[in-house]
Amino acid sequence: MIYKLFSPRLLSVASLIASYSHPFANAASADKENEVKSILQRMESDTLAFRDEIERVYSARCDTKTLTDCGKSNFNDCSSSLPGQQCMKADELVISRCGDGVSCNALWHKSLSTVSLPSAIADAPLDNPSNPEVVESACYSRLAEPYMIDKYDADEKYWATYNAQPSWTYFGAHNGLFRKIPATHQEECGQYDPRRRPWFVAASSGPKDVVLVIDTSGSMTDYGRMGLAKEAATTVVSTLTVADRVAVVSFSNFGKMRGGATSLIRATKENKALLIKAINDLNASGATNFYDAFDVAFSAIDSTIRNESTSGCNVAVLFMTDGQISEGPGANEVINLVNERTAQLATNFNRKTTVFTFSLGVQADHDVTKSIACSTNGIWTPVDDLTGDLVSAMSSYYKLFALGLGEGGNEDFASWVEPYEFANPAGKTGTTVSAPVYDRSVEPPLFVGVVGVDMYMDALEQVLGEDATSSTMLQRFVQLSTARCPKIDLTECELDALRFLGGGEEATCGVCNSTGYTGIVPEKCPFQSDLPNNLWHNTDVIVVAQTASAFVPITAGPSLDAKKGKIAGIGGMDGPKPPTSGGVGAFKVGAKAKDTPKKKITKKANNTAKAANPKIPNFFIKTPWTK
Repeated sequence: MIYKLFSPRLLSVASLIASYSHPFANAASADKENEVKSILQRMESDTLAFRDEIERVYSARCDTKTLTDCGKSNFNDCSSSLPGQQCMKADELVISRCGDGVSCNALWHKSLSTVSLPSAIADAPLDNPSNPEVVESACYSRLAEPYMIDKYDADEKYWATYNAQPSWTYFGAHNGLFRKIPATHQEECGQYDPRRRPWFVAASSGPKDVVLVIDTSGSMTDYGRMGLAKEAATTVVSTLTVADRVAVVSFSNFGKMRGGATSLIRATKENKALLIKAINDLNASGATNFYDAFDVAFSAIDSTIRNESTSGCNVAVLFMTDGQISEGPGANEVINLVNERTAQLATNFNRKTTVFTFSLGVQADHDVTKSIACSTNGIWTPVDDLTGDLVSAMSSYYKLFALGLGEGGNEDFASWVEPYEFANPAGKTGTTVSAPVYDRSVEPPLFVGVVGVDMYMDALEQVLGEDATSSTMLQRFVQLSTARCPKIDLTECELDALRFLGGGEEATCGVCNSTGYTGIVPEKCPFQSDLPNNLWHNTDVIVVAQTASAFVPITAGPSLDAKKGKIAGIGGMDGPKPPTSGGVGAFKVGAKAKDTPKKKITKKANNTAKAANPKIPNFFIKTPWTK
């Protein structure tokens, strides 16, 4: 049976592929099989080696030198110009918004890394983070840049043997910071959050069964809560991989499975699209029946396991509501039901099930949802419907599972993502292998983040002679992704620490007097005064062209010549490089621009740029002093 087959034991890529020779034997000769094994083994070995490097530099995160050398030493992927940047070629990467790859294209730098932050955490002056831990993440991950540079250089040589290009190598911290190489600029500033990507969630949680239970009673129309729940649910679904199973249950007067399914289904691209559509089609009306919602959810889980279509690993029930029970059995009966059904899953199938409850809105009833979580070894999180972030709050489920992947035979866990179409370059298919990063000096190991290495599918397609989207190719990654299950064995204090991490003191169940929560909540560095106030290098001024939706920098090369009082071009050109397709461009302005009125610079930038290309839009000057 599947739930017995995929036990928590550790399997390397080599042993896994050897165990599952099909479909390799049917798809290629023995020589081709061995070559594919070699490629996949190298990918996973590289990823685990990069993980080791991040864990090494993390140990120096509080060193005074790490922090003092960090000021103005990081390149922001939106506001920093990259010294020595080069134009991407068509065979390297084409971002259609920046060019066609022939005359020019987006700019990059293969010997630098860039850092990006979601706009929500870039909340200090000059787009810096105010959270000291995020600053620390930028500083210690910077120490890994030489390793990343050497790795990319080696990757270029390796992939050249397959007439292919290497893709990105990156680290996503648990707090949202993202560092990648080669260095490029984001097309949309502040939008990328690694914690919402499948490669991050897969590596931090392993294979899992996830059931989303969404309140659709009439009160969910208040304060946009229905929209909030839809956004959170669709985000969770989109982060799942082919290793996972998923179902969506809505409830008001009664519970109902959505998406046409009667049990959990594999989280393939097609199935996720089906469920996301079902979520977006939900409407709010009726009463609130907790009991029937949980009954339907647990019946779906039970059916999935009995039909042997489960992931074989841990189960998460994510329950979202804004109201009180107004129909069906009361709170005590609901708690008894959840305890009975989770006990049955543990006894009959050896399955660990955790219920995560989320109270939406300041007027929501907290007592029942918190009581359900505390009485069933679950986690409750309150979410303010005006200022709260439900999407981030719902990440508590993978943070729980991450604790099981740092020890107990899972130390070398790595996950694979189903081949997918990369956003950049558009139309090119690739995959990602990722691995969780821990501080292993504490017990339990502290989850720090996830490293990832992208791979274009060109090489595998070339070796095997089959399309990246073929069913046999998908089956390979299903097998690679479902090899191991994290084992969760937390103490009461550790579980309460997770509650604290997600919802503060209010979310704890009062079972532990500890305030440090070692291994769950990162310890603060002792000398906060050593933290730099400004992380970013080469960000004096940025000129960006206004698009329909945002101010987006694409290049950041030219500077205002302080002596001549004119805008100098890239690479010694007399004028600024005109924006390419999409009407977007960016220019760096020099030191004396600070003394020039914003309006005057704007006019000069407009006139100079329009002289080069009359069709471009008006420019907008963004400066640190006029932010």
